[in-house]
Amino acid sequence: MTVIGLDDTDSRERGMCTTYVANRVADRIEESGGHVERVLLVRLNPAVEYKTRGNAALAVHCDVDPEAAETVAREELAAAETDDPNTNPGLVVAPGAPDAVPDRVAAFARDALREIHAIDDAVALAEDCGYRHVGWKNARGTIGALAAVGAWAAFDDWTYEHISYRRPDRWGTERDLDYDSLFAAADEHYPDAWDTVDRVEDEAVCVPHTPCPILHGIRGDDPAACRGLADAVGGEPVYDTRTFVTNQGTDAHLAPGRLGDLDADRAYRVSGTVASPPETRRGGHVFFDLAATDGEASIQCAAFEPTKRFRDRVRGLREGDRLTVCGEVSDGTLKLEKVAVRALNRTVRETPDCPDCGRTMKSAGRDQGYRCRDCGTDADGKVPVEVTRDLELGWYEVPPCARRHVAKPLVRGGFDAPTHPER
Repeated sequence: MTVIGLDDTDSRERGMCTTYVANRVADRIEESGGHVERVLLVRLNPAVEYKTRGNAALAVHCDVDPEAAETVAREELAAAETDDPNTNPGLVVAPGAPDAVPDRVAAFARDALREIHAIDDAVALAEDCGYRHVGWKNARGTIGALAAVGAWAAFDDWTYEHISYRRPDRWGTERDLDYDSLFAAADEHYPDAWDTVDRVEDEAVCVPHTPCPILHGIRGDDPAACRGLADAVGGEPVYDTRTFVTNQGTDAHLAPGRLGDLDADRAYRVSGTVASPPETRRGGHVFFDLAATDGEASIQCAAFEPTKRFRDRVRGLREGDRLTVCGEVSDGTLKLEKVAVRALNRTVRETPDCPDCGRTMKSAGRDQGYRCRDCGTDADGKVPVEVTRDLELGWYEVPPCARRHVAKPLVRGGFDAPTHPER
């Protein structure tokens, strides 16, 4: 077999899409009589500064020889939006089965989800393994291309995305879709297909807002459900389709972390105790501090305005609640993607009531406790009172409209506590 890895062909402003380029490579291989086993869509570290949109790299697993594979891929990569200064395509062609790559290539792929790689390191590793490779401009796409080559050996949790592409003459124009049929199909195929729409925000999450070739992309655990949902959506004609195997919705970007030892531009899963009341600041962003059990380290956590109703969950936290939080660290702040409430602080200390008359006692003076002036009774200090909490134990997540591609939706299951999925 041969693995073709490619990355960084699109532009935020000018369009194109690396999935489309990979699909064209796969189409041409199949049209020439070759066999394509699968096409991988691999999301890499979402915190990378140089990413275009979703930081996706692609790999085509096929049976053509490496020389022919490189020729086809080079020709299709001519569609890359290289006029954009931030678009720097890369291509890596590796002989052999995708699950038989060297361990260091698989490790490179794993690290590409959680670390920051250098271009020179990717080029050196590709050359050391004897892989064909080529880069355009500064060749930054070589990093993602090599990671895509190693991804099949690196990860074992895979989902699917069925992408429908627009006719080329429609690229850059407003998409013509029957949104009623989209929402109805999303309901019919949930939860096998997820993150298609956001029902509360009335938003079609699967439809991009850029001038790229994609009409819609349907994600889920069942490829047949993804295709069936896509087929049920009315609107403009579909030019081409492909079902990708992907690491989307897997949390592969999250590394176990410890407060006081978190690096910027990485994403972590870390536990601690709420150390400050949640505060809503200008713009509607909600912040609180999360502290280690020993109090030796802490980090500011944030639920930003685009996370919408998730902020109400965060506002419901109190000092003393024990949490596990997941998210990217940037500029000293952990940007929340999901939160597990492990224990709730269900008490508040309040001024005591008089046991004789029931009235609220008054302060007897600094450090002298409280006294009922009518009855003469006294108390040493405030007393614990149980309060009702709106939150329950378990996992809470940002809504589909705010979910990162690689973040795992709660509806997929496999979490270590009860879940409260968003639809």
